[in-house]
Amino acid sequence: MKWRLVRALLLLPGMGLLVIPGTLLWLTSGTAWTWAWAAPDHVQFWAALLVGGLGLFFFVWTIGLFAREGHGTPAPWDPPAKLVLRGPYRHVRNPMIASVLLLLLAETLALQSWALASWLVFFFTVNAIYFPLVEEPELERRFGEDYRIYKVHVPRWIPRPRPWSGL
Repeated sequence: MKWRLVRALLLLPGMGLLVIPGTLLWLTSGTAWTWAWAAPDHVQFWAALLVGGLGLFFFVWTIGLFAREGHGTPAPWDPPAKLVLRGPYRHVRNPMIASVLLLLLAETLALQSWALASWLVFFFTVNAIYFPLVEEPELERRFGEDYRIYKVHVPRWIPRPRPWSGL
């Protein structure tokens, strides 16, 4: 299980959070879209720490829940065998993607980069299209009525204030 999880993390979040942003920063270096570290005397620095810490907390929590509760990984080729309905999944259907978005926002703020801001918007847009068209129909097929009930009560992106206690 550990190797399955490490492979999934290296290939998916590793690409989206490290390889692609690093490539964008390298490609835009010396252009009008170049980047610069936010200094501790700038609000972007502290916002990046706060948002990044929150994103990392939820990222680790949701990955752990996928492995322990769902017996799977975040990878589409090795999905959880069991529907995970605990922790942040009681507030929002996609806390893992939300945590990646928070981490991308933290990178964008810390590095003050328009290229990373563009990547953040593109990443969200692709996921906003992918989830309703591909992932959610697949989850309905795999988990049936339980997922349909969950989907009605728990929003896709904006967390509900109080946790859902159904199922």
